[in-house]
Amino acid sequence: MSHAAILTLALLLDAALGEPRWLWSRLPHPAVLMGRLIGWADEQMNHGQYRRLRGVALTLVLVLIGWTLGSAIAALGWLPQLMLAAILLAQRSLVQHVAAVARALRISLPEARRTVAMIVGRDTAQMDGPAVARAAIESAAENASDGVVAPAFWFLIAGLPGLLIYKLINTADSMIGYRTPRHESFGWAAARLDDLLNLIPARLSALALAALSGHLNDWRAIVTEANRHRSPNAGWPEAAMARALDVALSGPRAYDGELRDYPFVHPTGRHFASARDIEAACTRLWHLWGCLLGVSLLVWIL
Repeated sequence: MSHAAILTLALLLDAALGEPRWLWSRLPHPAVLMGRLIGWADEQMNHGQYRRLRGVALTLVLVLIGWTLGSAIAALGWLPQLMLAAILLAQRSLVQHVAAVARALRISLPEARRTVAMIVGRDTAQMDGPAVARAAIESAAENASDGVVAPAFWFLIAGLPGLLIYKLINTADSMIGYRTPRHESFGWAAARLDDLLNLIPARLSALALAALSGHLNDWRAIVTEANRHRSPNAGWPEAAMARALDVALSGPRAYDGELRDYPFVHPTGRHFASARDIEAACTRLWHLWGCLLGVSLLVWIL
């Protein structure tokens, strides 16, 4: 069975079942195992001299593990590949987590702050309602790219080895890819490789979101704002989502008590985002998923 055929079925299976709580309350999720491996490596290797070199070595080992394990599982046939691909795609769980913020925002602001804190890394204790909504929408846009489009892209290109390499590097970036005194050197290689692996998927995500929302005419503005974003890739789907909803995203936020004056993406959009805008973002996520499914199905047929 071709990569496209397996990917098409995996997209459908993930959309139908998501991440069953009864299963992952009993077994460790593969992403959790990846996190444990990288956390152990951080503790064992991130000290002393040559931290950057040690980080490069870890990144190369992760690539080797992904390729070797993916190749071994692929040799067992299409069914194990389908199951693991469906587990590592995150469409339904992403929509559920984002939609939960909208529901919480309709209940109370404290509840919304607690819920959005589960999907963003910034400080949430002082957020007002629009800031909560913007944070949820930004998370939806970024994670649609690196949680769904990018894994699907690399599975289509390189099969299960490509998907596992991507997930390992993306997990490493989320854990050690920060510009902090502890991780700036050690996580350098993982962060740079993650940037490279997301280069095409982020731009494809933005292009699809713009096209599906009828905002291809704004492509030049999307490119301009994406290139001004603090991230080389996250700004692309974020800028496209901002125009799809006509909402200003990003802007000032606090990390570890320190206020950072980031510029707004699509500053002429509405600044008072609401629960309704979060729900509209979830709809856009399903539109993007449908586009991805259609491309995969077309490649399968051809």
